[in-house]
Amino acid sequence: MPRLRIDVLTIFPELIEQFAATSVIGRGQREGLLAVRAIDLREATTDRHRTVDDTPFGGGAGMVMKPEPIFDTVERRNVQRPVLYLSPAGRVLDQAYAGELAQLDGFTLLCGRYEGIDERVRQHLIDAELSIGDFVLAGGEAAALVVIEAVGRLVPGVLGNAESPVEESFADGLLEYPQYTRPAEYRGWAVPEVLTSGNHALVARWRRAQALAGTLERRPDLIRARGGLSAEDRSLLVEFGLGSISL
Repeated sequence: MPRLRIDVLTIFPELIEQFAATSVIGRGQREGLLAVRAIDLREATTDRHRTVDDTPFGGGAGMVMKPEPIFDTVERRNVQRPVLYLSPAGRVLDQAYAGELAQLDGFTLLCGRYEGIDERVRQHLIDAELSIGDFVLAGGEAAALVVIEAVGRLVPGVLGNAESPVEESFADGLLEYPQYTRPAEYRGWAVPEVLTSGNHALVARWRRAQALAGTLERRPDLIRARGGLSAEDRSLLVEFGLGSISL
């Protein structure tokens, strides 16, 4: 049994299936660590045109997704709970929220289209709403792909290296430290000596200081959200000549 199952309710299942078959999510599926199932809402329609939308009562531009195909799909296809509607009104996805979702046995993402969904779906069927940011998309599929990758890569074993999710951006409320690889010098730009010193404790302190400095410079809001700099943080910045950067 997969550790996590993500069901996606959509009228474009091929978009979800193609994405979920590639990269780390695809590998995670092949190794049985997670499962992504795209469910076509049109399969629950009964007319020959497979209609999933209609004009809004009261008039207005655009079309609204009908309640019947969505209710029928959720009730007949044994989808995972909670059912999360991808909407700008929902809780915004961040690393902490992704971690919470990765701890579940499964969940379902409902992708809207057109002008959105019938309000009765929102009131009586979905469990919560989820947003990936304050902007408008043509539909929920692109947002679903973001959620699948952000959450799926946190399932143990999916990334292969257990340390990767721990050390990357936002894992500790900070941006990630700078990364370097071979060659040690390129076009006159050398890798910081500390990284080639072999002193793992020193490297760890340097990386922490760089993460603090980078976050202070580019995302000071993250530092404020952590309650500011601790005395230990300030000492570390001074140790590596970064004490002039302040909040």
